[in-house]
Amino acid sequence: MISLVDEYTDGKGRHARGWLFFDSDCKFCTRIVRWLAPILERRNLGVAPLQDPRVSALLGLTRQELLREMRFLHCDGTHFGGADAAIEVAKEIWWAAPLVWLSKIPGMMPLLRSRYRWIAAQRSCAAEQCARIDLPRRS
Repeated sequence: MISLVDEYTDGKGRHARGWLFFDSDCKFCTRIVRWLAPILERRNLGVAPLQDPRVSALLGLTRQELLREMRFLHCDGTHFGGADAAIEVAKEIWWAAPLVWLSKIPGMMPLLRSRYRWIAAQRSCAAEQCARIDLPRRS
């Protein structure tokens, strides 16, 4: 994995165009990032754990807020979480374009966000501090 040396530089001294932050205590998340890291690295994007103490200050979020969902930070300072982060990452990978197209269908982003929150709530995390998201029940 590429470690977060400073806000926008990876461990090899390159200026990353963006960062994908993930929950390194979550086996499901870590497995996906291990597969995705080389793909992102070729596109000059870095990956780093949400647990890195600099990430909270960088994104202006509490530790509990951070661990609710993955985050994607563009080099211009804009950041996204959850399903929105997944779409931003998909925009960087040509073969993920169908996911981006799907997200543009009216009403699809609320559905994608809902499904992301459900998956995040079901993940098994090793750390006690892992925040579990409970979805609101519909009447």
